[in-house]
Amino acid sequence: MGDINTSQDKPGLHLIKLCVGSDGPDQLAAWQAQRMAERRAAGLPAQPRHVTRMWPRRADEIAGSGSLFWVFRGVLRARQGIIGFEAVRGEDGLNRCAILLDPRIVPVSPRPRRAFQGWRYLPGTDAPPDLARAQDALLLPETLEDELQALGVF
Repeated sequence: MGDINTSQDKPGLHLIKLCVGSDGPDQLAAWQAQRMAERRAAGLPAQPRHVTRMWPRRADEIAGSGSLFWVFRGVLRARQGIIGFEAVRGEDGLNRCAILLDPRIVPVSPRPRRAFQGWRYLPGTDAPPDLARAQDALLLPETLEDELQALGVF
């Protein structure tokens, strides 16, 4: 898998999704690592994926150049590059869409985001910038950042 560009380099189209059951990017990474290990043990491809009910109509605009932006507890905090899409059959026998993801979870500038169902399109012009590597050491704990954001400081 090649390098993924920063979201600022991708003025195209992205997806945004709530990360239900995860408090932050670290927990998402741990969950994905566990799922990849399970898939590897079962002899299946170990690429991270998110299976959703609906297939994006604009998948061709997203695959290979877009990202899936993750919202954790009401705050958009990270993204993963979208490698492509794959048709899969769910345990209920219905066709689903697997969003194939780059394993790297990239922190982005936090933004509040209201809850919604499913996924939404996110134009590149509205995508938050990636956090600079130099800023990574200066990141506040997520709980403090959430409180400051709720107070209107951010």
